[in-house]
Amino acid sequence: MFQPRNRWIVNIILVLAVLAFVGVSLLPIIGAFNKSTSEQKSTSETGVASTSKLEDEARGLELVLQREPDNQTALKSLLEARLLLLRQHKTNIQAVIEPLEKLAKLNPENTQYTVLLAQAKLEIGDKEGAASAYRSILQTKPGDIKALEGMVTLLVNQKRPEAAIGLLQDTLTAAKANKIQPAESVDKIAVQVLLGNVYASQKRYNQALSVYDQAIKDDGQDFRPVLAKAMLLKKQGKIDEAKPLFNKAASLAPSQYKDEINKNASSR
Repeated sequence: MFQPRNRWIVNIILVLAVLAFVGVSLLPIIGAFNKSTSEQKSTSETGVASTSKLEDEARGLELVLQREPDNQTALKSLLEARLLLLRQHKTNIQAVIEPLEKLAKLNPENTQYTVLLAQAKLEIGDKEGAASAYRSILQTKPGDIKALEGMVTLLVNQKRPEAAIGLLQDTLTAAKANKIQPAESVDKIAVQVLLGNVYASQKRYNQALSVYDQAIKDDGQDFRPVLAKAMLLKKQGKIDEAKPLFNKAASLAPSQYKDEINKNASSR
C-alpha cells in the first residue's frame, strides 16, 4: 500500500513523460526539508527574510559554532540561513555543504542529511563524493529508498545502467530473502518502479513493462506501477492501452495526485 513517506517517488514517475533520468535538483528538496522551520522564521507577511538580516544571523551562528562546533541547533539554523541566502544567490553550494557534512556526521541515523549532502556534492560536480555519501547509507540501510534513487540516478547519468540495474535487483533479492532487517524494510514497489524506470531510460521497454506488471501483481492497490506503465505506454504512442491505466491509477491514488495524473493522461 502506498505510504505518505514515499510521496517523493510519485514525482519521479510523473517526470517520466520524457522517460529520461535527470540530476536531482538540490533546492526544491532541501526547501521541502526545511519548510516548517522556514515558516517559523518568516520575517515579513510574505515570509521572505531580508538578505542583510540573514547574513547577520549567519555570522552570529558562525561565532557560536567556533565556540561550540557540535551545537546542532546552531548548525541547523546556519544551514537554514545559508539555504535562504542560496535561493537569493547571495552564497554558494559549498557554504551549504559545510554544515550538512557536520550534521550528517553527528546524525548517522538520520539519512536525510546524508542524502542532501550527496545532492549538494553533485551540484558542485563532486560525483565521487556524492557516490560515497550514498554508499555510506546503503552499507547500513540497504533499503533506504532515497539513497537508492540517488545512487541509481548517478549511475545512469554516468552511463552505467547495468550497475544501476544490478543494485536494484540485489536490493529486491535481499528483501525477498529477508536479509534486510524489518527496521530497514524495503519499499519493494518503489524499488520495482525504479528498476522499470532504468529499463525504460535505456529503451528496454519490454523489460520495463514486465517489471511494472510484476509490481502491479504484487500489490494491486498501489497506483505507482500502474502510473509508470501508463506513462511508458503513452511514450510509445499506445494511447488506447495507456488510457485505462491512467484511469486506474487516478482511482487508486491519494486525492492530491489525481489532478496531476489526469493532466498527464490528457496531455499530448
